[in-house]
Amino acid sequence: MRVIADFHTHSRFAMACSSSITINGMAETGARKGINLLSTSDFLHREWLSELQANLEEIGDSGLFRLKGSKDGVRFMLGGEVCTVFTGRDGRGKKIHNCIMLPSFDSVLQLKDELARYGALESDGRPSLSMSAAELVEKVFNIDKRAFVFAAHVWTPFFGALGAMSGFNSIKEAYEDQERHIYALETGLSSDPAMNWRVSSLDKYALVSNSDMHSLEKLGREANVFELDGDYGYDDVVGAIRDKDASRFKSTIEFYPEEGKYHFDGHRECEFSHDPSLGKKEVCDVCGKKLVIGVLHRVNDLADRPAGYRPANGIPYINMVPLREIIAYAMRKGSASVGVESQYRKMLEELGDEFDILINVPLDRIRDSSTEEIAQCIANVRDNRINILPGYAGVFGEIDLLWRSKKVPNQRAINQKRLFK
Repeated sequence: MRVIADFHTHSRFAMACSSSITINGMAETGARKGINLLSTSDFLHREWLSELQANLEEIGDSGLFRLKGSKDGVRFMLGGEVCTVFTGRDGRGKKIHNCIMLPSFDSVLQLKDELARYGALESDGRPSLSMSAAELVEKVFNIDKRAFVFAAHVWTPFFGALGAMSGFNSIKEAYEDQERHIYALETGLSSDPAMNWRVSSLDKYALVSNSDMHSLEKLGREANVFELDGDYGYDDVVGAIRDKDASRFKSTIEFYPEEGKYHFDGHRECEFSHDPSLGKKEVCDVCGKKLVIGVLHRVNDLADRPAGYRPANGIPYINMVPLREIIAYAMRKGSASVGVESQYRKMLEELGDEFDILINVPLDRIRDSSTEEIAQCIANVRDNRINILPGYAGVFGEIDLLWRSKKVPNQRAINQKRLFK
């Protein structure tokens, strides 16, 4: 069976996350989007963990869970994110975000007890702990050898293991002797597999893609696609990733990396951004302050292969734009507007789940259920015929699905324009 999985989510207890997130809401939203498997997120937070224990039951001894009383629908994997804060060998402060998956509540409770001494687990669903990334991984695997740990949004400037602020140029440097337990990296919204394939030292790792959602509607904006037996369990999923088994780990679903909010270098306050492919620039042209060095810049720094290179064992991927975002663009309305919500629900009722609409449903059926413009937007995304003004320094990129922008171009806009063919 096809399994679409999102391994990096958040609860309402994580900083800057929607107060409406519940485990039931995650299951309902996942089903609507066509997602089969979700991380519970934030399993170290006392209140959220209590909610998980009250609402989830294990499916046999599979290491996966479902809502109590349900027979089908979305399955859950126990997971959470931790920020490790420590001083590196170079004497500089380091912050790395790490995602952890475990197969049982017993292991979660043991880990919670172990990590409580390193920071306040109740302060944030994504707690910051005074320990190195290597220490965290060691403690996780001492508790459960079946654990799955991956580096979150590995290129993000402030919290990625390879981000501009990390000071690390390899996963080995970041995780030291515990790197042997790291066999997957999360590409993050501002990079895709093609960018990562340019760095040969990353060939050994599987590349996973997840939403890192802070609200229910962002669930599955990036995801992983598997082909597994209907009675699959935790070990089947983790094994497919660990082994980079193309017969089971079929593909990833990606944001266009230019849409991510750290793709280019830039300075948010001055609305200034810079394409590092045009040459390195360290400071803002407007005010002279330091730029936030983005993902493309860091990939260029570490790359030892040309753009377009694909390793023999590279898992395929497709770029995608969420359906609600497509509808909002076509209708020239906000994504949270009543009109967009009404059209979104109508398409789901008539055509099926969101991923099926975006990938498989024939365009004539989409046109009959919506509008010519919505159908054309989906066709353009499928064929990678879109224009993007890339994101920078915390500002999401602007997607132009029908090339309708009439803005008078300035040099920054010209430099940022990119047509996918």
